[in-house]
Amino acid sequence: MFQPRYQISPKLLRTIKQITLLVHRLNQRQLTQLQMAQMLSAARDLSAYASTSIEGNPLPLTDVRRLLKNRPESARQSEQEVLNYNQVLIQLQELTDKEFTAELILQIHGGVTAELLPSHQVGVWRQEPVVVYEPRSGGIVYLPPDHQDVARLMDELVSFAQTEQASLDPLLLAGLFHKQFVIIHPFIDGNGRTARLATNVLLADLGLDFSKLVSFENYYNQNVTHYFQRVGLFGNYYELVDSLDFTTWLEYFADGILDELLRLEKSFIQTTSTPASRLQAHHQQILDYIDQNGFVTDRDYAKLTERAKATRSLDFKKLIELGLIQRHGRGRTIYYTKVEEL
Repeated sequence: MFQPRYQISPKLLRTIKQITLLVHRLNQRQLTQLQMAQMLSAARDLSAYASTSIEGNPLPLTDVRRLLKNRPESARQSEQEVLNYNQVLIQLQELTDKEFTAELILQIHGGVTAELLPSHQVGVWRQEPVVVYEPRSGGIVYLPPDHQDVARLMDELVSFAQTEQASLDPLLLAGLFHKQFVIIHPFIDGNGRTARLATNVLLADLGLDFSKLVSFENYYNQNVTHYFQRVGLFGNYYELVDSLDFTTWLEYFADGILDELLRLEKSFIQTTSTPASRLQAHHQQILDYIDQNGFVTDRDYAKLTERAKATRSLDFKKLIELGLIQRHGRGRTIYYTKVEEL
């Protein structure tokens, strides 16, 4: 039975709280149908680009956007990878019944690898041994479980996800699933893309009304080496499994979700702003400082900008009126934080 070892570290707990508050804040936002459609298209493009780029796909984001818009009848391998990923992502987002099963994972893999792998390797657990190589040196860095153990390990992982889905924090469940899936390495190829799409299904339980606009793959793609160092193992699975601890990975995973939700919040502001509500660079400096430090004072802000004291007061007033920050204290003890509604 899969029983992951991890701790709710102070860092992890703080990040989970930030995510919970941010989800609530985002759910207060409203988009027109046109704005939603535009942001959804952009999010899907970014997810398809980032997730395939992590695995070495050379297509830049501009080419990915063009490809997904034009959808050619014939495609090169790099293009097929992007088209496949995007198609599966759309299918998952449109599912009304998202019961998390082994069959769903196999279907995801089948869609991701269609026309890219021999038919006997598409949508089935691997039936042969694999090794994981270091891309630069070409040396072996990881020996996954024997193929005879894959079906049992995946059954245990899926059973864990199904059992804990009602009680475990969705962020923790998605993170635990993601890393364990990569460790098992259940397919000949397409493991990373399948893991990230299946993780997306579990992240839908975060309660974010705009979950379709989240492209958490983008965070990993910003530093692929860091991602691989966190999500994978180095050595022989059977020598490492008994000492495996998921805490460090969960901290990294939670940081990625928070980073993406903050990006989404900024995107909301840019998309829905009017001349009266549009934020300038100096307003964003205040919000970014609060994100990094938890609060900001006028003295802090004065160090970031050359704006006069009266103008700085107007900047804080505008953010308060927009419902983005709130003021605490009086006189010299005044400080500002993001609005945190529960």
